[in-house]
Amino acid sequence: MNDALEVTLRLVRAQTALVKRFDARLSSLHGVSFADLMVLLQLGAAEGGRMRRVDLAQALGLSASGVTRGLIPLERIGLVVREPDPRDARVAYAALTATGRERLAEMTLTAEEVAEDLFAAERRRGGGLDQLTALLATLPGIGGPP
Repeated sequence: MNDALEVTLRLVRAQTALVKRFDARLSSLHGVSFADLMVLLQLGAAEGGRMRRVDLAQALGLSASGVTRGLIPLERIGLVVREPDPRDARVAYAALTATGRERLAEMTLTAEEVAEDLFAAERRRGGGLDQLTALLATLPGIGGPP
């Protein structure tokens, strides 16, 4: 196996382990998954706290139907609402509710705690967290802000 494939496989395994850890903490404290948090973070960063569903799908690397399925439980618990475009009935926006904004702030604090716990040992060693961040930012389709 070449080095590039080995690194790729390690990244995939690391991603799986990270998602499990985030899912466990977010689910127990907030009743949401890491995937839900990713949706809410995108909406929270968007102008006006809303995005067209197709743009949300693109930002998350999902299909439009995948985003629609993911939004349903968030709508049910009152974190997100569907807003039609008054000028185009074919377009729908996903928008954070006031409750969604409040809960997102709480969830973000939890996620920050999980991330700090994950990398605490690396920080104590003065290791390569900055180097890893810089390397990941250079990968095609992955780089740039989260």
